Amino acid sequence: MRQLKLIWDFKGPDALKIAEHHEIHLKQFIALEKTELNISGFEQLSDMHSIAFMVVNETEMKPIRDALKPHRGQVYTAQ
Repeated sequence: MRQLKLIWDFKGPDALKIAEHHEIHLKQFIALEKTELNISGFEQLSDMHSIAFMVVNETEMKPIRDALKPHRGQVYTAQ
């Protein structure tokens, strides 16, 4: 089954702090909704751009996307 990485972008001097905080809410959503996967995180892409993300199975993507409104998504491959 294909897995998708839903991504929220944050830009500016506080981007990393915001992304880190956003992941807390993603973890709460995962626990509350009992999603099939429990993969989330945040990354600093540059001094002014960070992301928060969660990984979902493709079958779950549409309702989660509609509820959480990520900025973008991509196919997830475990690293």
